[in-house]
Amino acid sequence: MSSPSPLTPEIAAGFARIALGHVTRPWPYKLDQVLTGEGDLAEPRRLHPIFFGSFDWHSCVHGYWLLAAVRRRFPDHPVAAEIDARFAEAFTEAAVEGERAFLRRPSARGFERPYGWAWLLKLQAELIALDGPWAARLAPLAADFADRFRNHLPLATYPVRTGVHSSTAFALALALDYAEASGDASLGDLLRAKALSWYALDRDCQAWEPSGEDFLSPALMEAECLRRVLPGNEFRTWFAGFLPRAAGGEPASLFTPASVSDRSDGKIAHLDGLNLSRAWCWRNIAAALDTGDPAAAAARAAAEAHLAASLPHVAGDYMGEHWLASFALLALTAGDPP
Repeated sequence: MSSPSPLTPEIAAGFARIALGHVTRPWPYKLDQVLTGEGDLAEPRRLHPIFFGSFDWHSCVHGYWLLAAVRRRFPDHPVAAEIDARFAEAFTEAAVEGERAFLRRPSARGFERPYGWAWLLKLQAELIALDGPWAARLAPLAADFADRFRNHLPLATYPVRTGVHSSTAFALALALDYAEASGDASLGDLLRAKALSWYALDRDCQAWEPSGEDFLSPALMEAECLRRVLPGNEFRTWFAGFLPRAAGGEPASLFTPASVSDRSDGKIAHLDGLNLSRAWCWRNIAAALDTGDPAAAAARAAAEAHLAASLPHVAGDYMGEHWLASFALLALTAGDPP
């Protein structure tokens, strides 16, 4: 099979304009909030002066990550100026302090844990790599979320092996990008130690998936997490024990794109995200395996099949459009230099 289409300036700009169209779209919006009294009630823009669009807080965060990633890769494209203007309006000291104020509420301890935490740190990692003032602006908020990982992980005895927002493997993988970009060695050590304690002994994964609302693969996300933690040879040994029949396309569930029956249903539309995030994982895993390993060829073919199934559906109904381009960008940039 031929390789998937590379990320072109045209595709990237198309993704960016999708995100520019929704990161400031205030309605509809789904709040993640524990109410302790009438005083907690407010419009999303007052609660979250930066991340008030894109249907929910975490989708708005990774919409901004998409914009930063496109801006860094294509600085001379006309869309870069539109992104700069959006960042200048969004990332002000007052707005960052407004986001931090929400976090200081005692009732916000579990706010967006761990998915939103991880995406905020992923956004900061991208801003650090991007030449501009934005990383310094967002740094206090990123530090707050890094501290949340520091405080929570010692208490998290067990992993959460789901295909939705509670996935601990996804959270660790993205938070590691921040730890490396920011030079936060202590956080990186904590993330790696927790990943090994949770996943290093796993063998012969049965991959009973997908569930009907997954947008992540519990099996492949675990492998992608450990790919970032283990040295190359150790990862290859671990992967051979984790998915010992991968060269033959087994378990078949991991190599077969999910079918999406109704893209206007927000939970069913998650399955397009599953196809895109599996493509991301498979492409990274394939690059980490030995060139002659038959499992690498199977992984590349699976990535291409999953991309083909859902890349054409990034735009359309808002239930998918407010977030799917971020996962498409992850897939299309898999293996790129950080």
